[in-house]
Amino acid sequence: MELLELKLNNFRNYQDLAVTFSPGVNVFLGPNAQGKTNLLEAIYVLALARSHRTTSDKELIGWEGKEAMVSGVVRRQYGKVPLSLAFTSKGKKARMNHLDQAKLGTYIGQLNVILFAPEDLALVKGAPTIRRNFIDREFSQMSPKYLYIANQYKGVLKQRNQYLKQLQSKQAKDMLYLEVLTDQLTSFASELIVRRIQLIKKLGEAAAPIHADITQGGETLRIAYVSQLNEEELGDEQVIKEAMTKRFERLQSREVMMGTTLLGPHRDDLRFDVNGHDVATFGSQGQQRTTALAVKLAEIDLMKQETGEYPILLLDDVLSELDTNRQTHLLTAMQNKVQTFITTPSLSDVARQLINEPKVFNVRAGQLVETDDLDSASEEN
Repeated sequence: MELLELKLNNFRNYQDLAVTFSPGVNVFLGPNAQGKTNLLEAIYVLALARSHRTTSDKELIGWEGKEAMVSGVVRRQYGKVPLSLAFTSKGKKARMNHLDQAKLGTYIGQLNVILFAPEDLALVKGAPTIRRNFIDREFSQMSPKYLYIANQYKGVLKQRNQYLKQLQSKQAKDMLYLEVLTDQLTSFASELIVRRIQLIKKLGEAAAPIHADITQGGETLRIAYVSQLNEEELGDEQVIKEAMTKRFERLQSREVMMGTTLLGPHRDDLRFDVNGHDVATFGSQGQQRTTALAVKLAEIDLMKQETGEYPILLLDDVLSELDTNRQTHLLTAMQNKVQTFITTPSLSDVARQLINEPKVFNVRAGQLVETDDLDSASEEN
C-alpha cells in the first residue's frame, strides 16, 4: 500500500497544497509550529475520516474558508484508489473512486495507517481508555466486520445508557425495554470480545519476538485481554452472551441507580506483562517504551497478515523520544517494508545512517520545499 499524492485545501494552516511522495521514506523537517504534524494528521484523516488530535472536525477547517478538503491517491495491489474528504460546518462527506460514500464503513480500510507519536508511549502506562481506543482504531482498519460490530455496540450502548438515565430520574418505568436493549447489547458485546481476543492473541505473537530482539533476549513480553468476565466465562460468543446476561440481571438495580452500563467491552483493558510482571505498574520507563515500540512494530506485520497489504507508517516526532537502540530497531524494521512519513526538527546521526534515499521536505509556515540534500535540510533547522 502506498500513498502516491496528497492534496489539501484550507486544511489547518495549508491553504492549497499538492505533493507527491516516495514509496520509501518521506521526511518533513522544520521547526515546531510550522505544520509538520498537520501533514501527518491529514494523512491520518484521509485514512480514518477523523483526526487523532481532536474530536471536532470544525477544528480542521483553516481560518481562510468555511470548508476543508483532503484528497489523495492510494496504490493498492489491485490498482489506484482516489479518496477524498470534505469537511464543512454541517459535517463531512467521503468519496472513494469519485463516488459519494453513504457509510464510512465502506470508506475506512482503503488506506491503512499506523501512527506512532510521543503520546503513544503512554499506551502501556496511560489510562484504560487509551488502550481501548487503540484496540478499536487499529482493529477496525484490519477488519470491516470488526468496525461494523464495534459501531453497533457503541450505538446500543448509547441507547441503553440514555434509557438507564430515564429510569434513574423516573422518566421511564418499562423494565422490559431495558431487557430488550440488554439482549441487543450482549449480542454485539459477545462478538466484539471474541474478535478482540483473537486479534490480541495474534498481536501478542507478533510483538513477543520483536520485544525479545530489542532486549537481546533478556525480556519476554505477553499481552493479555483484561475483561470483567472471568476466564471460564470467556468462551465462544454464546458462552459470553449467557454470562453477561446473568451478570446484568444482578447489576440491574445498581445500574438504574447510577444511570449507566457497568459491564461490557467498553470497560475492558489490555495488560502488558514483561517477565511475568505488569510493566505498567512494575516496569521502568525504558521497559514501558520498549513495550510500546514492540507493539507498534507488531502492528505492521499483523495488518499485513489480516489485510494482505502493509500499512503506511506515520512517525510524528517520535525519534527524539527513543534512545539509539530503539531508534535503530524502529528504522531497521521499516526499511524497504512500509512507506513511512517522518516529522522531526532534525535527524539524529542514527537516522541519517539508516534511512535509505529519503524524499525530504522543508516545512515553513504551511509551505513545503523539496530538497535533495538531507544534510543541508537539517542544517537549516
